[in-house]
Amino acid sequence: MSAVEQNIKSIRANIPDGVELVCVSKYFPVDAIREAYNAGERLFGESRVQELATKSAQLPKDIKWHFIGHLQTNKVKQVVPLVDMIQSVDSLHLLDAIERAAADIDKIQKCLIEIHIAQEETKTGFSPHDFATLMTSTDWSKYPHVQICGLMGMASNTDDTERVRRDFQLLKTLADLSALRTISMGMSGDYRIAIEQGSTMVRIGSAIFQ
Repeated sequence: MSAVEQNIKSIRANIPDGVELVCVSKYFPVDAIREAYNAGERLFGESRVQELATKSAQLPKDIKWHFIGHLQTNKVKQVVPLVDMIQSVDSLHLLDAIERAAADIDKIQKCLIEIHIAQEETKTGFSPHDFATLMTSTDWSKYPHVQICGLMGMASNTDDTERVRRDFQLLKTLADLSALRTISMGMSGDYRIAIEQGSTMVRIGSAIFQ
């Protein structure tokens, strides 16, 4: 059993039924992704458009790709045909671009709204206040080719587990208030706390591939 397969087995033991695992394969080579694929994984996350395009062309077609990084509007047309889900919708401008690109190929594009829950200015996403405005004031009939499935967020980069726990609690509360089912939160260092707080999807990279 390879190191990647061993890591997946260990992580899977800590993930309950009903929580999806996104193997964050950004920056890692195709051969490592194949090892995860051979271990049974089919859901992979990428954050760079060219890397996504290159890998998706070389790997099995039953892989479901999630785009998890900041997405520029001028790259949307390249991404939409390749991915099952865009997890990082952080503006109405981006949502408009996704609608246009999905309409062009007659696709319903699954998306998550990214919420800025961390205590760091470098993180992107809607503030909780702006998200509430988005949900109440947006004419969703303008987006027939977009399916909003839930929320995504990243906790503060800190050793303070209570701070991380509060960040995740906030995202869970926003999802519940909006009746959105998918809650993508938790990465290699904090996914156990995220699951404890109601995550339905964890994004794990370095704990699998290194």
